[in-house]
Amino acid sequence: MGRVRTKTVKKSSRQVIERYYSRMTLDFHTNKKILEEVAIIPSKRLRNKIAGFSTHLMRRIQRGPVRGISLKLQEEERERRMDFVPDESAIKVDQIVVDKETIDMLGTLGMADLPGVEKQPDAPAGTGYPTRPGGYGGRRI
Repeated sequence: MGRVRTKTVKKSSRQVIERYYSRMTLDFHTNKKILEEVAIIPSKRLRNKIAGFSTHLMRRIQRGPVRGISLKLQEEERERRMDFVPDESAIKVDQIVVDKETIDMLGTLGMADLPGVEKQPDAPAGTGYPTRPGGYGGRRI
């Protein structure tokens, strides 16, 4: 198991990233110097822990949104994804292939003549159960 970071380290690191995101980098030593300038941290060891976690979070932010950090960039990206409307619907299809039971069910509902719905070609008669190579046959041992 890795090292456990305290609530103080995580909380202060998130606050620093929210306020000084434009200055923070993916480099630990640079982040350490920035922390020295912008925050009052009582010990060198705590400063290094916060700088290390900040670097870790900055790398995660590069990959995608991070929970617990509200950045304007992340908010705009999320809004853009939510407002996206594709040019053509993914459910708009010309032909739907269904099995015999589905055709029968549509017939009982009075919808047998839907446009684009076609019956699936019949499969060759077999055992009904797929078998695995090696004689396993689908049975539980």
